[in-house]
Amino acid sequence: MVELTTLTWIAIFAIGAAIVNSIGIFAVYKNAHWVEKIKTYFMCFASGVLISTPLTFVLPTAVGKNPDAGFAALFGFLFMLFSNELIKRKTKQKSLAFGITAVEGIGIHSFVDGIIYAVTFSVSPLVGILSGIGLVIHEFAEGVITFSVVRQGGMRAEIAARYAFFVAALTTPIGAFIAYPFVSSLTSSILGLALGFVSGVLIYVSAAHLLPEAREHEKEHSLLAFLGGVALAIVLVFLEMA
Repeated sequence: MVELTTLTWIAIFAIGAAIVNSIGIFAVYKNAHWVEKIKTYFMCFASGVLISTPLTFVLPTAVGKNPDAGFAALFGFLFMLFSNELIKRKTKQKSLAFGITAVEGIGIHSFVDGIIYAVTFSVSPLVGILSGIGLVIHEFAEGVITFSVVRQGGMRAEIAARYAFFVAALTTPIGAFIAYPFVSSLTSSILGLALGFVSGVLIYVSAAHLLPEAREHEKEHSLLAFLGGVALAIVLVFLEMA
């Protein structure tokens, strides 16, 4: 079996995230009614993975590299909290301004996703895979949401799809490839802090972003989808520990 390099793992997941995001954009562009039925399940499953991964594996790994990683995790959570509050305040505008401002926030979020791949895979393939699975899955819903937000801003469907691709899909691999040269040169202690920060971001994305959105559009088997994500993360952790 060929052993993949860190950069190859990062490229696979970052580009894979862009592809899944693009599929979400294309799907809602072609069949908005069908996508509205299933996107909640994607968000719930991704949320289950993303809340379990940092709590059971990523954050303990970070603390093992740096005892202060818990503070970095808190900072990561607060960073996402306040940056999203800032975005919400700006998106009170109407029409096109609403769509553009909201997409600006999504673009930053997607760029940060790319940085997360660079950090987690620099620690180990397993940390990267555990973190990456949830992020990749949630890209489908993010593509749908981005397209919908831009359309709400008053753009035609074709232009909205292009904007959504450049802002939500393409920014993730860009963020990963820009961050990797810097992340790869970090010491183990600093990498522990970076991984702690990532843990806080992942917890926020799950608990304060995906779950509330999913609960707002809750469907019959939403809880099962969430528990399925939790189960997948736990199984992968135990397989590594076995």
